[in-house]
Amino acid sequence: MIEILNPTELSRARDTGAVVANILQSLKSRAAAGTNLLEIDLWAHEMIDEAGARSCYVDYEPSFGRGPFGHYICTSVNDAVLHGLPHDYVLADGDLLSLDLAVARGGVVADSAISFVVGESRPAESLAMISATERALSAGIAAARPGARIGDLSHAIGTVLSEAGYPVNTQFGGHGVGSTMHQDPHVPNAGRPGRGYVLRPGLVLALEPWVMADTAELAVDDDGWTLRSATGCRTAHSEHTIAITDDGAEILTLPGDPQR
Repeated sequence: MIEILNPTELSRARDTGAVVANILQSLKSRAAAGTNLLEIDLWAHEMIDEAGARSCYVDYEPSFGRGPFGHYICTSVNDAVLHGLPHDYVLADGDLLSLDLAVARGGVVADSAISFVVGESRPAESLAMISATERALSAGIAAARPGARIGDLSHAIGTVLSEAGYPVNTQFGGHGVGSTMHQDPHVPNAGRPGRGYVLRPGLVLALEPWVMADTAELAVDDDGWTLRSATGCRTAHSEHTIAITDDGAEILTLPGDPQR
């Protein structure tokens, strides 16, 4: 299913996006060496409730997971990159933490992810990987405009990641967003320009470049959810929800003051 949002729905999407962005930035500021992943999940729960929103993950039960997910946010550490199930783990200085949050508010979903290094350590390899995903995300957003095709976005993202020296997995990537979290079209993190669905105003997409330092192969934890690099290397993940406008693309998951 592909939804095209009307102006009223897009206004709600901006509000939902601000909720997601505000929560992620708050969690980033609070996450420190000694913080337990279950604390982060609890904080996310509290802030989601306070915003009058609903986490898209609690009852999430896709065919590839061992559901329902049962938590409010994805917390992926070091070699974990996607769908990290919060568990009893205490963050250490230098850990690379990725937080992925999707919530629904006013009938519209927004989805975003950030990666950052915890504590005072600044491992150069981790920072370079995070930077590559952020630059790839910016490139994908820059390519998004009416008349462009999904392949144009995928090509822009994949070019940045590949030129930075990272293998690219296309099994999981970006996706349509609307009244539900995961919709068509799928937006792989590599692709051929000029191919795929034609973008038009009102289409909302979550673009999410993610990489693993030395492999494109994933391994699944025993929890049935957490996806890790098959080699144990570190990973990074960046994501924004965007809306296609008459002039290009608008980033919806930016911090702001959502309307009640």
